[in-house]
Amino acid sequence: QEDDARFSTYVSADKLKRHIWVFNESSSTSETRYLSADNPTQPLKVFLPRTQGVEYAVYPHKDYFFLRYKDDKHLNGEMYKLPLVGYTDHTLWKEFLAHDLNTRIEGIDVLKDYVVVSLRKNGLTQLEALPVAGGEKHVVSFPEPVYSVSLKENPMYDSGSFRYSYTSLNRPTTLYEYEIAEGKSNKLKEQEVPSGFNPDDYTVERLWATAPDGVKVPMAVVYKKGLKRDGSAPALLYSYGSYGSNSRVYFSTSYYSLIDRGFVFAIAQIRGGSDLGEQWYEDGKLLHKKNTFTDFIACSELLIKDKYTSADKLAIAGGSAGGLLMGAVTNMRPDLYHTVVAQVPFVDVVTTMLDDTLPLTTGEYEEWGNPNEEEYFRYMLSYSPYDNIKAQNYPNMLVTGGLNDSQVLFHEPAKYVAKLRSLKTDKNLLLLHMDMDSGHGGATGRYGRIKDTAFEFAFILKCIGIEK
Repeated sequence: QEDDARFSTYVSADKLKRHIWVFNESSSTSETRYLSADNPTQPLKVFLPRTQGVEYAVYPHKDYFFLRYKDDKHLNGEMYKLPLVGYTDHTLWKEFLAHDLNTRIEGIDVLKDYVVVSLRKNGLTQLEALPVAGGEKHVVSFPEPVYSVSLKENPMYDSGSFRYSYTSLNRPTTLYEYEIAEGKSNKLKEQEVPSGFNPDDYTVERLWATAPDGVKVPMAVVYKKGLKRDGSAPALLYSYGSYGSNSRVYFSTSYYSLIDRGFVFAIAQIRGGSDLGEQWYEDGKLLHKKNTFTDFIACSELLIKDKYTSADKLAIAGGSAGGLLMGAVTNMRPDLYHTVVAQVPFVDVVTTMLDDTLPLTTGEYEEWGNPNEEEYFRYMLSYSPYDNIKAQNYPNMLVTGGLNDSQVLFHEPAKYVAKLRSLKTDKNLLLLHMDMDSGHGGATGRYGRIKDTAFEFAFILKCIGIEK
């Protein structure tokens, strides 16, 4: 039983079926317990005691424990090889993968002869297979300048290969199997596009915007070849920027209904995510949260400055904490945007974070801060979208909510729209779309989700002035 409300608890077996593991995790601290799968009634044993601000994860091997370890001096994580017996003696830890200020350890899979690691560097993921016994590493190469890769589950401990999923803005999601010894990737399955799709009809670029503090912020952009860079094209800019979650680039047939109508589609990898490493996340949370908003504004300004679009053709979208982003940047710079889609937006930050009877509130203190402390209260109040609505012109706005949403309760988007209606000084569209059945993830089922997306895109097209 975990009594600290900041923590969540999970249980699983390991690949060797040797131990049962119990994981206790908050957003900044972790602790692991385990017991023998052959003797499940024995007491759970703590692997390493909990220390505030220290995160670790254990990956069993037949002959070792591999430990991923992160603290405030090693934000991107490092990896050690530990003996099965006596591992609590730190002098027996052998460094397996050193900490790198520019490279974040994101995922690990342990096989008999290799440790496969997923690393994020310069906003991109790379996969490496490191021999357990030491020696030359195997690095998987990828063909495009902007892409997303994720390790897939491999339950076979003795395997000499691993699987990964690859996608980019103009490449459908594809599953590969990498034969480590041969250094070869074999395609297993590619996402089907029934209507047909030719990636060579589109251009993908990577841009870097400059934030007010001089930091360079990456942005991935895709558009149909032949686009005129004269500011006349409509654009949709998306991001999230919280909880260290990456705003990963990916292929979506939905977005091509806009791109094929002449839109530029862009994803901004702003601070608050961990796209450029763990420090990127730290610099966009707690008392640094406003960096998330100014990064997004900088990306918006770059699209306009470089004439990919113009302020009267630029639409933006984000959901949940990304909806907070939408509300904040719209309050700060309504002149930059023509249309805004805020999906189940977390917009009443202070009121929600003051209510510790809500199941998620106390766990969120490590992301936003505890508003019962004056410094955090005042900082949150300074950017909370609901609290900063004022009498000014706002863009066209669509705000969505779900009656059964347990994460952003339905009254948040409802009261946000009500206050906007009472104060805004323009005649632009402002719609509240409240789904009377759904929760935080929107409508359930494939067709329900498609209908939601179609509704949002129809709103954008109507506001931008595209009728076909």
